Amino acid sequence: MAENIEEKIKNYRTAPFDARFPNTNQTRNCFQNYLDFHRCNKALSAKDQDVTPCQWYQRVYKSLCPMSWVSKWDEQIENGSFPGKI
Repeated sequence: MAENIEEKIKNYRTAPFDARFPNTNQTRNCFQNYLDFHRCNKALSAKDQDVTPCQWYQRVYKSLCPMSWVSKWDEQIENGSFPGKI
């Protein structure tokens, strides 16, 4: 299974279709993948497991989200004022 995930990450080009977000506006998809990345990192780090599978979410949000949003969210996480549940 880990080989399958690593292979997908290696062959990643751009965000694939996600049936949860069928519309053209991908703002929610961007935000959800940002949350999923941080939740994944937190959960796997707490269990002392490899966080490599989390890279998938990171690549997806980096291809969908404007970098200004990502830097703003990163600052909010550091300041403890991020609105999402991680």
